[in-house]
Amino acid sequence: MTRIPTKEDILAWVSDNPSKASKRDIARAFGIRGPARLDLKRQLRELEAEGQLAKRRKTCHDPDRLPPVSVLQVNGIDTDGDLIARPPEWQGQGEAPTILVLQRSGDPALAPGDRILARLEEIKGDTHAYEARVIRRIGTSHGKILGIFRKSDSGGRIVPIDKGASREWHVPPGADGGAKDGELVEAGQTGPRARLGLPHARIAACLGDPSRPRSVSLIAIHQHGLRDDFPDEVIAEAQAARPAGSGMRADLTSLPFVTIDPADARDHDDAVWAEPDQAPDNEGGHVLWVAIADVAHYVRPGSAVDLEARERGNSTYFPDRVVPMLPDRLSGDLCSLHEGVPRPCIAVRLVIDASGELIAHEFQRARMRSVASLSYEEAQAALDGRPNDRAEPLRETVLKPLRAAHAALRRARDRRQPLDLDLPEREIVLDEDGTVRSVAFKERLDMHRLIEEFMVLANVAAARTLISDRTPLLFRVHEEPSREKIRALHEIAKAAGLPFSAGTVLSNRHLNRLLAAAAGTDDGALMNLSVLRSMTQAYYSSRNFGHFGLALKAYAHFTSPIRRYADLVVHRALIRAHGWGDDGLTDAEVERLDATAERISNTERRSMQAERDTNDRYLAAYMADRVGTELSGRVSGVQRFGAFVELDETGADGLIPVREIGYEHFHFDRDDRTLTGDDTNTVISVGQRVLVRLAEAVPVTGGILLELLEIDGKPLPRAHRIRMPARRKATKARKRAAKLKRKGK
Repeated sequence: MTRIPTKEDILAWVSDNPSKASKRDIARAFGIRGPARLDLKRQLRELEAEGQLAKRRKTCHDPDRLPPVSVLQVNGIDTDGDLIARPPEWQGQGEAPTILVLQRSGDPALAPGDRILARLEEIKGDTHAYEARVIRRIGTSHGKILGIFRKSDSGGRIVPIDKGASREWHVPPGADGGAKDGELVEAGQTGPRARLGLPHARIAACLGDPSRPRSVSLIAIHQHGLRDDFPDEVIAEAQAARPAGSGMRADLTSLPFVTIDPADARDHDDAVWAEPDQAPDNEGGHVLWVAIADVAHYVRPGSAVDLEARERGNSTYFPDRVVPMLPDRLSGDLCSLHEGVPRPCIAVRLVIDASGELIAHEFQRARMRSVASLSYEEAQAALDGRPNDRAEPLRETVLKPLRAAHAALRRARDRRQPLDLDLPEREIVLDEDGTVRSVAFKERLDMHRLIEEFMVLANVAAARTLISDRTPLLFRVHEEPSREKIRALHEIAKAAGLPFSAGTVLSNRHLNRLLAAAAGTDDGALMNLSVLRSMTQAYYSSRNFGHFGLALKAYAHFTSPIRRYADLVVHRALIRAHGWGDDGLTDAEVERLDATAERISNTERRSMQAERDTNDRYLAAYMADRVGTELSGRVSGVQRFGAFVELDETGADGLIPVREIGYEHFHFDRDDRTLTGDDTNTVISVGQRVLVRLAEAVPVTGGILLELLEIDGKPLPRAHRIRMPARRKATKARKRAAKLKRKGK
């Protein structure tokens, strides 16, 4: 008779053989055959009922231990900068085990919320119980749900706030978290997605009245998962920081640096100064100084502040608030180059010749003192002969030498021919209560261009220095547009009657000639928009592929370490290259440069989308009381479902739904990006001038709906037939025939 193992025997064998824990493996290990398998099956069921073994399909394993290959969810980053994961479902005793994810070169960049399939190795560590090697990323966990709660007798439902979103969620009784009808809520989906009916959700947080003006940016913060609160350990670490001493730093406090920023800027991370070069072999040349806050001194690799900054990637700016990369103790105080206060910095001395070419540069870890914190408007007014009391003492000694150096840089810029887009920046001004007071386009001053050119030159110098020293760094990469996009741009230019020939090798000169030909014409805005859309998106990379837009072979972000993590990495690379201290780029950081580049490229895109969504909502709120007003604009995009129009007055984008255009069917041409009416042959294409009526503006979603009245100064033709026209019937017949032919094959 076959001996049936005891429960203790089975548990001991499963513990020693976690990868061979199926019923078949256990039966084979104990030599159980025939009818005795029924007794073994009963033993296993009892162990499962007692909670000593967990059942997973046809495999049994110890519930307090994880299988050697498991699904994990990434939870965050520990103090050493390593990823920490946990099992999404845990049936063992106590808390789920902590798992250290060991990333190798070529592994996908992971972020909190990502799910991975990983191979586990059990260890006896103090901080984690397993080490995991990534097999593959298998998706993300159910994200946050943000919407408006609508109460009902059966619990309620959550209505989405995203433009174009139609999915709603059912909130069962007892899962509403005390939310009131009409309140903005944050929830999480519970259980798998339902095939029939609404998916279920549980409300996790009530965010108040969505119609409040200051809820607009709050919606974007929660919707895009921005981290707007700093953990306690990050705040404590920042508060414990103390001003840097002079140490081994070069003393630049005698140089009259100035910071020039927006009038409402709270942090100042760059200061500039210039003077004529006195060297006899550089007649007409200039010496430029750019000093950047030494954030690396305060934010050490692997510290709590550093890990949080890497997670955020960058600061995010809204009309009513800023979600900073660093706590205010650093960004607004110790790292900010405030007027009259000695501050640590990394400065670069740049020597240019009379034509504006960089002929020498040198980086220093130094100490400086700003003599003034000016706004762009103050500095510009002083150079225009209208100085105020703050700028008057600096006009001759500081501001005019800066302007002279900028004139030389402009000559070099004109030869280099970076992309010269004319894209006015929109400014939303709020009242104290958060309502929109005005929407206008910012004036582009010479002082804006001056600071921009100084920063570009400093960034170029940083890239050249680190390349020459062979120190790893993060490049700012902007690759040239694809041939498909350039062909599409050629068609738009041809339709507008503008000359554009890219030749075999595209350069910015070709694009700038096109923009110059369109300048001052009705097609000027269209061509600027079309050229912008033909461009690829810039990103960060540990490999150098150049910067097409700036026409530079190598470019790195160095000048804004308070608000961009990429700049902090470049600062650490400079510290490492020059041997300035132990707070430079570490070997561990070098190993994960690719992961860091992908991470901060993604956070940058996320911030841009959050800022764009917030502006859309503010604009919709600003226009909500103007429903019925006639407005002029230009078609900025065409899709199957309608045409987008950029309004002249505010720059807001509104949608003309195709179903609301006349009484005819419109055919969408994907290649030409046009909508053509079947009855009237009305063509709607990008760039056309239109007159529209504001039909709807919804602040919660940011959606603006328009009614088309005129195209290029002519009233919209109206089709008289509501029945399906013969052309549309013929099109449907051809599609039906093609479908039958494919089925036949």
